[in-house]
Amino acid sequence: MKRLLPSKSRLAFLSLALSATMLGGAIQPASAEERALVIARDMDVNSLDPARAWCDTCQIYNTSVYEQLVTLDKDNKVQPLIASSWEINPEQTELTFKLDPAAKFSDGSPVEAKDVKWSFERLKNIKGNGAFIADPISSIDIPDAQTVVVKLSAPNSEFLNQASAGFLGIINSDVAAANGALSDATAVDKDTSENWFLSNSAGSGPFVLESYEPNAELRLKRNENYWRKAPVIPQVVFRQVKDAVAQAQMLQSGAADIAMQIDAETAKTLEGSNVVVDKVPSYNFVYIALSPGAKANTVKLTPEVREAISIAIDRTSLIDFTVGGAGRAIATPIPLGFPGGDNHEIPAYDPDRAKELLAAAGVGDGFTLKSIYPDMNVYGVDFSLMMQKIQQDLAKVGITVELSPVPFANWREAANGDHIPLTAVFFAPDFFGTSQYVDVFGLSEGSVWAKRAGGETDPSIISTETGKLREQALAAPAEEAEKLWFEAGELMAKARIIIPMVSPDLILAHSPDVKGVRYSACCNLPLAEITN
Repeated sequence: MKRLLPSKSRLAFLSLALSATMLGGAIQPASAEERALVIARDMDVNSLDPARAWCDTCQIYNTSVYEQLVTLDKDNKVQPLIASSWEINPEQTELTFKLDPAAKFSDGSPVEAKDVKWSFERLKNIKGNGAFIADPISSIDIPDAQTVVVKLSAPNSEFLNQASAGFLGIINSDVAAANGALSDATAVDKDTSENWFLSNSAGSGPFVLESYEPNAELRLKRNENYWRKAPVIPQVVFRQVKDAVAQAQMLQSGAADIAMQIDAETAKTLEGSNVVVDKVPSYNFVYIALSPGAKANTVKLTPEVREAISIAIDRTSLIDFTVGGAGRAIATPIPLGFPGGDNHEIPAYDPDRAKELLAAAGVGDGFTLKSIYPDMNVYGVDFSLMMQKIQQDLAKVGITVELSPVPFANWREAANGDHIPLTAVFFAPDFFGTSQYVDVFGLSEGSVWAKRAGGETDPSIISTETGKLREQALAAPAEEAEKLWFEAGELMAKARIIIPMVSPDLILAHSPDVKGVRYSACCNLPLAEITN
């Protein structure tokens, strides 16, 4: 998922943000007791089609307007949603879902097995960013209108969790197909429904799409035909506000009920006001990465050099400097709280030992590292400030870091092209499960970071073990899987290619009248639980 929060020109943006709020028009409450919920956030929307959407706001939208077979509670336990029950075979290759016969779409038509099959197959064939979740599906059988049998190409004990992800929202297939949506193999080229989805929805969720104005406003209204308990809030309005200061000012003035991207520094300005500021641990993290295969390397980034770089960074000081201490150190690229993510040893800050390692590697006289990174503020972490802190730390052990902040598109081109000796990036989960982290960061041949780290020119970084551990974990019972994920985490940490820096706390800021605001691994912000 992409989580962006630019930090520049905050005060200049404030007047524009407040003007945009007024230009958005008055929101008429349904009654004296009911009023709209206004959310200020950077709406990084790329699409409102569940099969194409790929952003934080999209995650909220997909799980509020559409519904999945299952969902997650506050403890990340799977709960029924459209599916009232399910069975999984011992091999973890076949899941049989029984649909709730009461489930219905917003137009009143029943949610049936054919809609589930169509939605899953469409996600796979559209080939968008979320298609990876559907790719392991080998076939889907629908013996009757309330039964869906999903067959997987390999054991996958995480698929039930994955079924809670917004990408697997169930679409009213009849309505969508009538407006150009396709689910077969031609969908990637011939599906013409994306524009239709920008002004229409076809889900069974507690809300329906009312209107969307790109880069300005997204409005949802209560689904009056909702088949479960209807939400209290009649309308939800997302207002486009990039700047954290502007979001905070909107909260204080009453122009917004919730601000979703308040950073730790800005949160301090809300102290003493009636705004509620909750800091909760998140599953997001920011990391640096080293590319031994980068063309710009001036020295060989051996395991010893990579270890020296890791322990030359004062993580505690960095967390204080970047997020005011509102975050947790993280040792391996698996979120704290995910299977296999806890209890790894945080590398101790030890510049003297770092110097010894560099000397032993023959680079004790120092060298230069080129660093290209996205010019962003993500999860409250200003990447330029963080990299300046890392630059200072590494200078103490003789490593000169040349900083080059660039737009994200330019960063991606560099990372995937000649690669980048030292960079900084971010990651957030797409579902509650550890396989996604091993897929991205496990350095298996052909994986994302095996390529970005230059594995084709330095094959020593390629891991043959993490992929095996992934397969074993996906076929194992939960307790055994936890141990296998932990082992994979240890291998990823020891490689010192991906070096996590901080898991920033999530700051949930809202008016005192708003209740039920919480962070969710599947849904980001469960709107139906909120009251005002």
